[in-house]
Amino acid sequence: MFQISRRQHRTMVSNVTWSTLALSAALVLSSPAHAKTLTAVMHSDLRIIDPVFTGAYITRDHGYMVYDTLLATDSNFKIQPQMADWKVSEDKLTYVFTLRDGLKWHDGSPVTAEDCVASLKRWSKNETMGQTLMDFTATIEATDDRTITLKLKEPYGLVLESIGKPSSIVPFMMPKRLAETPPGQQVKEQVGSGPFKFVQAEFQPGVKAVYEKNTDYLPRKEPPNWTSGGKVAKVDRVEWITMPDAQTAVNALQSGDIDFIESLPFDLVTMLAANKDLKVETLDKLGFQIVGRMNFFYPPFDNIKVRRAAFLALNQKDVLDALVGNSEYYQICGAVFGCDTPLATDVGSESLVKGNGMAEAKKLLAESGYDGTPVVIMAPGDVLVLKAQPIVAAQLLRRAGFKIDVQATDWQTVVSRRASQKPPKEGGWNMFFTNFIIADVVNPVVNILVNGRGKNGGWFGWPEDAKLEALKDKFVRASSPAEQKKIAADIQTAVYDQVIYIPLGQWRGVGAWRKSLSGVLDGPATPIFWNIDKAE
Repeated sequence: MFQISRRQHRTMVSNVTWSTLALSAALVLSSPAHAKTLTAVMHSDLRIIDPVFTGAYITRDHGYMVYDTLLATDSNFKIQPQMADWKVSEDKLTYVFTLRDGLKWHDGSPVTAEDCVASLKRWSKNETMGQTLMDFTATIEATDDRTITLKLKEPYGLVLESIGKPSSIVPFMMPKRLAETPPGQQVKEQVGSGPFKFVQAEFQPGVKAVYEKNTDYLPRKEPPNWTSGGKVAKVDRVEWITMPDAQTAVNALQSGDIDFIESLPFDLVTMLAANKDLKVETLDKLGFQIVGRMNFFYPPFDNIKVRRAAFLALNQKDVLDALVGNSEYYQICGAVFGCDTPLATDVGSESLVKGNGMAEAKKLLAESGYDGTPVVIMAPGDVLVLKAQPIVAAQLLRRAGFKIDVQATDWQTVVSRRASQKPPKEGGWNMFFTNFIIADVVNPVVNILVNGRGKNGGWFGWPEDAKLEALKDKFVRASSPAEQKKIAADIQTAVYDQVIYIPLGQWRGVGAWRKSLSGVLDGPATPIFWNIDKAE
């Protein structure tokens, strides 16, 4: 029989008491009794609330609550009107967007085209697709209160896709006075035109964030579909409660103290699925792409043969089994731009998806002149969905003949350290792993990993590849989806040939909510709280 000591018992009681007190503190200031309130535990605590200032997914989720967009993306990756409809000139150089009637900011003032132009300009300074769009733009101006006119220098095939992108730094619209805030500073107020209003007075970082129904919001008539269509708020309030401990959140969901958990630990999915009062489901059907990134500046990965050897040594199944375990929630996928997307192809991915590259990896590494330089891999231990990747990769690379130095850290250290261009011996790094939602890798412009600009505008790792940049330029000038798809396959070939980065499969998170909720929608990125109703 298993027994515990008195000290262990006191520790367990203390942990339970702390969890209970934390939950009580979060809920004690809950909404008035008459308000229909939905309480949710999100994947992260909300701290930064300017959705153009950071690409953090929790801040993006906050943005969709408060703000709206000119255009939106549906489940077929088609761009749909949201705040505005549009017309395109025959020469494809002029786009005219017309705001729909009745749009108001949360402070009661009307939404104007001038507000939206200022919002697009601020967004474009902080986001890759926006920057590229503005490179092709001659002018963008408000030609009257409801009309935005964008004129291009030359045809550009991703104008609508840029303005309607669903993640990560979304082109949310805000009043001009806020949109004129420099992109390196955060806006001072949260004034949008979306279906919910942010309750600043009740915002307690680390405890809760509160949103109230915007009774002035006029939703579109079309049914909701991903981030497009009618955004009908059916509850009076939404409260995001911070619960860092997953078991505390699960207990609160089962007891009815909260209504919704965005992201469950995979080892608890089966248990919760058996609870007749709960619904357990994947809402983002595309999920996340696991990525491995090398540092091109320093040995050994400044050598293409060494990079190729590492590429051949890794395989998706070993990583996915360690991270997720249950194959129901992962997908072996050789597509750089994500599987089940318009640009999906498996060209160049055989060793990753079949796991048959180890023998060739050993041979190529021996031929490369690799001298045993240690590969410094940053390994965060504090984020459940980032722990397994570096450990599995280290094991596979050792089998291929690499000397590996796994350096344990937390994720915030990785986030800051990966920006360092110092040599690994001086606090730099050789390799790290992360996850991107598929919406953030779905084409060569939005996918910041597919970048060959080196230290002049490239993402961490800084590969420099003129051929890759030329292919991307060709892609954005393509005039048809068929032509874009062909060029995207060429880009994927270049990515794999030079090992620009290593996609290591797709996985889907699992959410849970009480069956008293109805109308829960799936989406490409964010939990969608409009359309959800709650039975009293």
